[in-house]
Amino acid sequence: MAKTIRRGTGPRGDHNREEFQALVAKAAEGLVRQDGLRGLGMRRLAAVIGYAPNSIYNAVGDLDTVVLRVNARTLERLHDALMAAVSDDATPRDNAVSVADAYLAFVQADPQVWSLVFEHTLAPDSRFPEWYGQALTRTTDLVDRVLQPMIPEADERRQAVATLWAGLHGLASLSTSRKLAVLTPEPPRDLARLLVRRFLG
Repeated sequence: MAKTIRRGTGPRGDHNREEFQALVAKAAEGLVRQDGLRGLGMRRLAAVIGYAPNSIYNAVGDLDTVVLRVNARTLERLHDALMAAVSDDATPRDNAVSVADAYLAFVQADPQVWSLVFEHTLAPDSRFPEWYGQALTRTTDLVDRVLQPMIPEADERRQAVATLWAGLHGLASLSTSRKLAVLTPEPPRDLARLLVRRFLG
């Protein structure tokens, strides 16, 4: 039987560990969306969900782990957004362009939460938990499958996924920070499409 996490303060009810982890991640995501990473702290998070801070430490982990839970949740949502952009009736190249469009749209719709995936860093000797690696791999594997008809060799395709991912991240970062306009007046979507088409051309 799953262990129940008892509430500290506030009429929040009791949750098993999995439910509590989801509750914490959702609340932390809301704080990041409101105030960025600087707005996320254990005491503030505990106050929002109506539990004692020790409940979070015991059932979820430290603040780094909370951030990873938020980021894993973001990657799952990104996977769903990219998956929805892929069509069985489209050509592989058109699907790749659609995935790039969906990536930029996802970032522009939720820049604070998305940026946490790249802004937050673990200590050099720390390792990503298995559940976080699974969330990341699930998303990158989707891009790998989209590119497979055009790049059949696995190692080359792995490099292509990393290259396109990094290129789109750069465009998204410059766009959300409003620095892209310093380089070019072109919309980021046009540049992303150019990047994908030239790369795969």
